[in-house]
Amino acid sequence: MGGITIWGMAEESESKAKSKAAGRSARSTQANFTQASSTRVLTPKQLGEIAEAEFIAKAVGMGFVVAKPWGDSEPYDFIVNPKKSFIFWRVQVKSAHTIGADGGCSFRAHDHLQRSYSSEDIDALVAYARPMNAWYVMPVRVVAELKSLMLYPESRKLRSRFERWREAWEVLRRAVRRR
Repeated sequence: MGGITIWGMAEESESKAKSKAAGRSARSTQANFTQASSTRVLTPKQLGEIAEAEFIAKAVGMGFVVAKPWGDSEPYDFIVNPKKSFIFWRVQVKSAHTIGADGGCSFRAHDHLQRSYSSEDIDALVAYARPMNAWYVMPVRVVAELKSLMLYPESRKLRSRFERWREAWEVLRRAVRRR
């Protein structure tokens, strides 16, 4: 089974035209497009969308059903359900794409209005430290009233209090505790 391929239509058409002129195959064109797109600077929104796509792949691969609410009006990104159960989690995905000088990854734990997440908004926050491919799955009670959090997935000296939630996917298999 293959991975996820993201195509940019304008660049793809331009690359195909150049490819035909040079007599190269479509496969080498795809490789050239991938190399060219890796040097392009992505916006924070695009980086978040990449992390969301990776979340879907990870969660589905672990046996969850993942649904995306229509639009950006809800405080959560996904509804996650372990197959064959009546458990539904409202999940907010946050991601870090760079490593700080101290070796940590910084995450926002608030919405667009700078309000901390609460159990009225979400059931779980999933933090993805992309450079280390580290996932943290935390019930909202763990991050409630926080504006940000630091995670140190590769440090032996610096540990955050959130380390126990690393790869804690079993959280999403338990019944949700809502007030």
